This record gives sequence, C-alpha cells and structure tokens, in this order.
Amino acid sequence: MRLKWTLAACACLATAGCVIGPKYTRPPVQAPPAYKESQVAGNAEWKAANPSEGALRGKWWELFGDPQLDRLEEMVSVSNQNLKAAEAQYQEARAAVALNRANYYPTITTNPSINSAYTPRNMGGRQSGTTTTYTLPAGATWEPDLWHRVRLSVENATASAQASAADIENVRLSMQTMLASDYFQLAGNDMQQRLLADTIAGYEKALELTLNRYNGGVAAKTDVVQARTQLESARAQLTDLGIARAQFEHAIAVLTGRPPAELSLAVVKIQGPPPPIPAGLPSDLLQRRPDIAAAERQVAAANAEIGLAKTAFYPSLLLSATAGLESTSFLNWIAWPSRFFSAGPALSQTLFDFGRRKAQVRESEAAYDALAATYRQTVLSAFQEVEDNLAAIRQLSQEAVQQDAAVKAAEESLNLETDLYKGGTVSYLNVITTQTIALSNEITAVGILTRRMVSSIQLIGALGGGWDASSLPSPESIRSVATPSPTPTAPQAANAKP
Repeated sequence: MRLKWTLAACACLATAGCVIGPKYTRPPVQAPPAYKESQVAGNAEWKAANPSEGALRGKWWELFGDPQLDRLEEMVSVSNQNLKAAEAQYQEARAAVALNRANYYPTITTNPSINSAYTPRNMGGRQSGTTTTYTLPAGATWEPDLWHRVRLSVENATASAQASAADIENVRLSMQTMLASDYFQLAGNDMQQRLLADTIAGYEKALELTLNRYNGGVAAKTDVVQARTQLESARAQLTDLGIARAQFEHAIAVLTGRPPAELSLAVVKIQGPPPPIPAGLPSDLLQRRPDIAAAERQVAAANAEIGLAKTAFYPSLLLSATAGLESTSFLNWIAWPSRFFSAGPALSQTLFDFGRRKAQVRESEAAYDALAATYRQTVLSAFQEVEDNLAAIRQLSQEAVQQDAAVKAAEESLNLETDLYKGGTVSYLNVITTQTIALSNEITAVGILTRRMVSSIQLIGALGGGWDASSLPSPESIRSVATPSPTPTAPQAANAKP
C-alpha cells in the first residue's frame, strides 16, 4: 500500500506544472486612430465635444440639468426588474465559481447506521436469534488536479461570472438610456401638444373672424367650412398626440419598476439644445463599453473550455479512504478494537472512444472562434453606433438652424396672408395653406430638437455611459464569498419620487 501511495504522490509532483490548453490572449481588433466625424471640415459640434471625459463619469444624465429626469434615473438601479434579473444571474455565475473551486478539496462523507438482522434456525445449523450491528463510518475521496481540470473549470466559471457582471452594467446602461430617450420624446410630445393647443386657439379666433365676415356678407360659406375643417383637424392631431404621451409615460413607469397606474408625470419641456458629449478616441471603446467587456470575457471562458476538453486525453487519479467504528455491541461500539479502515488510489484512463474526445476539442475550438468573431463584431458595431450618432448630432444641429429660418419665414408669410385676407385681397384658402405650412414647420422644429436630445443620449450609451472595464470584479473578488454584487446604488434613490 505504501508503494501505491508513493507512486501516486510522484505522479502528482511530476504533473503539477503541466498546463493543458492554449494560453489566452485577447482577440486582436483594429481600432481607427480617430472617428470619421472628427475629420469633417467645419464640424463645430466636434470641437465643442472635446472637454474632459470626466463629464461622463457617474450620473451622466445630470448633464441635461433636469431634476425630474434625475429622480427617475435613480429609480432604475433600485427597482428595474431587468436589472434585478441580471444581478441574480451574476449571483448564479458566482455560485458556479464556488462550485468548481470546491473540487480542489476532498469530499468527506459519513453514513452512520444501526442494523438489526434475525437469523432463522434452518440456516446451516446456526443458532437463531437477532444480531444488531452498529456502524459509524467516515469516507473521503479526492481527485488531485493533475492536469489542471479544476483550475481550467474555475477559470471558465470566473470569466463567465465577469461577463455576467459586465452584462449587469450593460443592462443598467440600456435601461437608463431608454428611460432618458422616452423622457425627452415625451417632452417633445408635450411641446407639440402646447404648440397645437396654441394653434387651435388661433384657429378658433380665425373661425370666429370668418363667421363674422360671412354673417356680414363679406366671406363665402366655403371659407367658414374650410376654417372649421382646419380647426377640427388640429383638434384630432392633438388627441392623437395624447396616445403617444400615455405610452411614453407607461414605458417610463415600467423602467422604474412600477405599474403604469402609479406614475404620472407633469408636463415637460426641453429647455435647450443638448450639451456637448465628449467622445474620446475609438480605442477607448474597448474599455468603456460593458457589452464589449462581456463579449471578451466570454471568449476567455471559451479558451478555458478548450483546455478542459483536452484534459480528457489524460488519466484521472482518485484517492479514497474509509475508516470508522463497527460493533455488534452498543457498549463496545465506541472503542479502539471496533475500528476499521481502507485506503488506496484508483487510476482511470479512456483507451478507445472512437473520436469522441477529438470531436469535443474541435467543438470547443469552433465555439471559441465563433465567440471571437462575435467579440470583433461587437467592437465594429460599437464604432458604428458612435459614428452614427456623431453624424446625427452634427447634421441635426445644422438642420435646426435651417428649420428655425423656415419657421420665421412661415410666420412672416402667415401674417402677410392674414392681412391680405382681412383686406379682401385673397381667399381664405391662401390663409389656410399658409397656416398649415407654418404649423408643419413649427412641429418639425420641435421634432428636430427632440431627435437631437435622443441622439445625444444614444451617443452616451454608445460611449459606455462613463463605465470602464477596470470596474469589473477581479477573479479574486469573485471567488470571495463576502464580495457584494457590483451594483452601486445611490442611497437616496430608494425614496425618490418623480
């Protein structure tokens, strides 16, 4: 027996430094030296968007200076159910790490028993009677980590847990940007409703004027019908906007973790153009986007999976031992002469599996290649999202200036046409046409302002919202049972109300 234990110990020492599987390196990606938008001639928006990146740290939504938005955003980390689901999945991933780490240590079991057996008289001349056996065994089994199976499984689970932690921040950022986008679209809707309400008031006065002119024999009946048609059409538009506002309000309620019936928002107004957003360099995205970090950690987990598949080609050694006390007398049960024990190693090796292990290795390698490609595609998509929103912000800024000029021209044209109608020079159809053009231009101006706000929020999301990969939990902290979930929550948010 000593020879067996000696051989087993020698095997452990001889293979302790053997590492199975490929060494992990982050899949290479090529980041452009600068964003395309930074090279556009005369891009004033880009120049304004180069302050310190500290502006995006922490509560990025405070850049917009809206207290009601601030309170709503605080509720996301407290009550959003998608975020809570992501946090639970992270705790599940951490439990998987602990489960795999437990394989470093032996499994100790016990199975105490008291067994009574009756022996009949006709059993080979034995004396009949009842015999009671008292057993108190303890067993231990341990598989030494000869080929780093345990280490690789822990690496796999740890990388998966880090990916899950990044998923939390990705969900958090997604919910926060979605809430802010819905909020400013609701604000744009409110501004259009106020615009329509003012327009309706003007149309009512115009209808009254037309009726007076008709009653005075100055205007035709068709002028009255046209004025009333235009008024009712504007009222229908206003009612239709109420549907969209209700839906935005309901979406915001759900994002803050409440039923729609429990949230009512006061009328909101966009106070001005969006603030400048610091974009930084394209290479920064590799560290600032939680979805990129999650994709990279999944590649690392797949790399460890290749090593695990390759360990199947090597033998496994199981060390087991059993000891305990056994007696037919209760009084002599806990006594040294009642002891028993057994111990020894067991070595197992698969000799023929007809290509099963090779297929598992190929499967793991293919999974790694797929995840590496997904990681690169995630990076490319991130570059695209930033470029899309930078271009949108720049061109919407230019469009806003052009649209403001169109609004002023339409207002001037409306004043001229109204004066001509009052003087009896033109028909009321000219006034209606000009009023429609003026209203359309004003609504378009509000829509452009809303799109500028939404594009700025989407740019913040595309840039990672100020998050950084350095905030991911380290492997050591994930393996620590005392480490809390990486979900910092503002203390005051629990009682926040819109």
